Amino acid sequence: MKFLCYFSLIFWLCLSCKNESSNKNNVETDNKTVVFDGITDSIRPGDDFFNHVNKKWFDNAVIAEDQVGVGSYRFLNIPQQELLKNIIQEVSQQEHPKGSIEQKVGDFYASGMDTLNIDERGITPIQPILDEIEAIRDISGIMDFVATQIKNGDYSMVAPYIYPDQENSSLNILHVAQTGLGMPDRDYYFQEDASVKEVQEAYKTYLTSLFELVGDKDAKAQAAIVYDIEKQLAQVHKTRIEQRVIKENYHKMAVSELQKKHPNLGWSSLLKNLGAEVDSLEVSQPNYYDTLNKLLTKVPLAHWKLYLKAHTMDSYANILNKPFRDVAFEYSKVLSGQAQQQSRAKQMVRRVDEQIGFALGQLYVKRYFKEDAKKRALDLVSNFQKVLEKRIDDLDWMGDSTKLKAKEKLYAINKKIGYPDVWRTYDVDIDRNKFFENVVALQKEEYLYELKQLNKAPNRDEWHTTPSTVTAYYNPALNEIVFPAGILQAPYFDLYADDAVNYGGIGMVIGHEFTHAFDDQGAQYDKNGNVANWWTEDDYTQFKAKTQKIIDQYSAFTVLDTIHLKGALTVGENTADNAGIAIAYDAFKLTEQGQDSIKIGGYTPDQRFFLSVANIWRVKMREEFLRNYVMTDPHSPPNWRVNGPLMNFTPFYNAFDVEPGDRNFKPEEERIKIW
Repeated sequence: MKFLCYFSLIFWLCLSCKNESSNKNNVETDNKTVVFDGITDSIRPGDDFFNHVNKKWFDNAVIAEDQVGVGSYRFLNIPQQELLKNIIQEVSQQEHPKGSIEQKVGDFYASGMDTLNIDERGITPIQPILDEIEAIRDISGIMDFVATQIKNGDYSMVAPYIYPDQENSSLNILHVAQTGLGMPDRDYYFQEDASVKEVQEAYKTYLTSLFELVGDKDAKAQAAIVYDIEKQLAQVHKTRIEQRVIKENYHKMAVSELQKKHPNLGWSSLLKNLGAEVDSLEVSQPNYYDTLNKLLTKVPLAHWKLYLKAHTMDSYANILNKPFRDVAFEYSKVLSGQAQQQSRAKQMVRRVDEQIGFALGQLYVKRYFKEDAKKRALDLVSNFQKVLEKRIDDLDWMGDSTKLKAKEKLYAINKKIGYPDVWRTYDVDIDRNKFFENVVALQKEEYLYELKQLNKAPNRDEWHTTPSTVTAYYNPALNEIVFPAGILQAPYFDLYADDAVNYGGIGMVIGHEFTHAFDDQGAQYDKNGNVANWWTEDDYTQFKAKTQKIIDQYSAFTVLDTIHLKGALTVGENTADNAGIAIAYDAFKLTEQGQDSIKIGGYTPDQRFFLSVANIWRVKMREEFLRNYVMTDPHSPPNWRVNGPLMNFTPFYNAFDVEPGDRNFKPEEERIKIW
């Protein structure tokens, strides 16, 4: 596991597209007419467009027992993993030269599939680590152990990561962030509603089970001690909303100052053990480390050893024997609602992609990716830049000087399409018979890979997602937009579909990603990736007022009847959704189809555009997963990614005759427009 890289603007969009676009609309419709089936006419478009388009599908969709959702969005990675499995299983059954990517991918997969060997080993693989914990005699021993485990991929108490300095984006520096919790978010330790209490009890049961599996007596009492330590740490964690305020989560400090401030943490020794040669570092959430320093003496040493033991077992549970894997799943299914564990093959495909994904990605690109997709996607992305430039020019709330800076940033965006120009390599030996050791070796290699980038200029060829992953993202520190090969396939961008379908699909996504350069966080970065003010005071005041309207609007939306969205958490993604649709629509109106009124399948070009927008968010989630999603995810749930932006977009009103009295109707003056 690498140093933790936090991209608060990463867009976990699970979608798909095809290889080529066409400028000849008549050819596309002759070859393939995309049919929007399942329309529910009894639900008016202006009342609930998401369900107008998707309700019949939603009611009939079945979530597999081993999944938490079905449909598009992130769940399109499910069929994508079947493609990866085809590659992995093939190479695992063949002999390959030692050190080749095929050998590493195939043998890593095979080692994880040998559950007979894994189960026979029991707790043997982690016993030496547990023995190290038992041998700890003082606080400095705790911190020495923490440093060793960080290098092995376990970030229990200290979470370092290497990332550009936000005040000098040409240099990678060391950052440390808050960590130390076992549940997904600080709020789980304090909220009192029934669903959260259920998660709390499941987590306590999980901790108890871990101690029982290694033969400890008084396991329940030991679990309670660990939970109490975590709760004390959670009290000083910043909320996810507070973490969105970039400048308040940046505190560059000298190591000598930190050493005096936190003598128990022993920063000088810790950094030396980590191999991080620095005289300063950025402490993202200082209050966490202030409190940790105090707790190291306040909490008895024996209790800290229990804490380290629990986090060690949790960190390795899924690569140990069946009893460990089972108790880990029992806890996770309370969070997610997933009814049964995935097959071992599915689990291992995901792990191979996570840990050695750029080796696997090379094999994926070679087999499944067509080169002309890269050029055509780049052309489309470049065209959207021009559309956004015009929208910036037409803004009535932004002055000329700020517009100039915005356009400079827009055209400085680095566009990455398909796969890296320079492939990541893995300097590690993979043994077909040692799964646990392979996992740890890859995590150590990841650590060293990241460490080599410390105190250097950022590697602008590096990707932070594997090319086979169905996702896309904007990275503000590098001012780059990334569309991996995984999204460049059917059905979201199809050579033979009409432009309305493609622009409402992948077009909306491209517009969304560009907007992240100008959402509530992206707007704080300049064209070089530095946090710097490029706005006039009046322009920025107006911008903040508009984003506040987005926050207020989305905070009123609910799921599961009573659970309100966190408008302040999702404001960046909601801003990008609203602008993404508008940018895509403007680009569509420049096409031949966008300028005519010929119906296809009974729908006008504009109607087909909006039907495509709704279609790409066709998702069904388990209730438990949705609850956790609303608490922790910066994206709104799929239905509000459709209905929210469209209630603000006048061309949608015109296309479907939305009128006063419709549930989602808003008067013209109340429709929010930012970019």
